[in-house]
Amino acid sequence: MSENAITTTGTVLERKGEILYSVELMNGKAVLGHLSKPLTVAETVFEPGETLLLEFTPYDFDQARILAKHS
Repeated sequence: MSENAITTTGTVLERKGEILYSVELMNGKAVLGHLSKPLTVAETVFEPGETLLLEFTPYDFDQARILAKHS
């Protein structure tokens, strides 16, 4: 993604599909998160309650790319 990407963390609320998750941000807003290509290829699965590293474009704050599990 471009240098204008915004990264933050969020908590998994539920799995919505094979690569889609409902994720709650620190401010309480729920967004739709999709797995990044490397996570999709690795068939990564996250459970509710796990904290994730997310990336947003500066144009859409309702959808995020899931980059990794936040340690």
